[in-house]
Amino acid sequence: MKRQEKLLSTGFFNVDKPSGLTSSTVVNKCKWLSGVPCGHMGTLDPLASGVLPVGVGNATRLFDHFLEKEKVYLAHFTFGVSSDTLDSTGKLVYGGEIPTPQQIENVLPAFFGDIMQVPPKYSAKNVNGRRGYELARAGVDFELAAKKVHIFGMRLTEQIDEKTFGIEIRCGGGTYIRSLARDIATALHTNAVMSALRRTKSGIFEIGNSIPFSFLENDPPVSELEKYLIPTESVLPFPVFQTQGKEEQMLFNGMTVFTDYVDGTYKIYKDDAFYGLLEVTKKRAKIKTKLC
Repeated sequence: MKRQEKLLSTGFFNVDKPSGLTSSTVVNKCKWLSGVPCGHMGTLDPLASGVLPVGVGNATRLFDHFLEKEKVYLAHFTFGVSSDTLDSTGKLVYGGEIPTPQQIENVLPAFFGDIMQVPPKYSAKNVNGRRGYELARAGVDFELAAKKVHIFGMRLTEQIDEKTFGIEIRCGGGTYIRSLARDIATALHTNAVMSALRRTKSGIFEIGNSIPFSFLENDPPVSELEKYLIPTESVLPFPVFQTQGKEEQMLFNGMTVFTDYVDGTYKIYKDDAFYGLLEVTKKRAKIKTKLC
């Protein structure tokens, strides 16, 4: 059944995705409730829970601006077991030593900073026009190239049982926590899988001000939904580009103007309303993303 109302504003919903749901399921629910196109700003595996920023309307055009945002995860790594998916949902093969908490703490700093990481084969990585998980499920033998990711820091938070440990991870976009489980275990000369994952932060979006998915499941009216919509401009940490006269008219007509502003990204307003993003390159300014 199609909703009759539509959100009149664009922005973001900060949804707390439960474990067991796909990110697409959450996005589709937001789309149905809001009546406008929506898209997530960084997917979570079905096993994972936590912060899932969902762009509403034109805010989906900002995906690239969220790629390098710092993310924080609380992961459970279970040692003495391996898996084809690198997590506990795959085919489990038991074997390998269980490290001590001190051994885990000792090896974590080796992964801080820029590291090269091989993504899981069961991932959405594109391989000759097909997703990695499609090839893996079909039994095709293939290799994925290592990619550079950034780890800001990790710390051991708890020992959950004899084999499972909690680790807090602060990392940049594109990091596979499942791959970290594999690589940390390899450094300890054993095996491990990711057995649970919760994202507590993605850029400015934090778990403390997220929307429980149960709220969305109750099909709130648009008037209630709007209370949880985060304005687009509030999540963009860019300075404002001031315009006036002929220069302003040229910019809003899609033209490039010369400027004394330094190179970078700026927010731009039209008639006191947020309009979009402008880029300055070598003293030339042009509007790149219209968001109003």
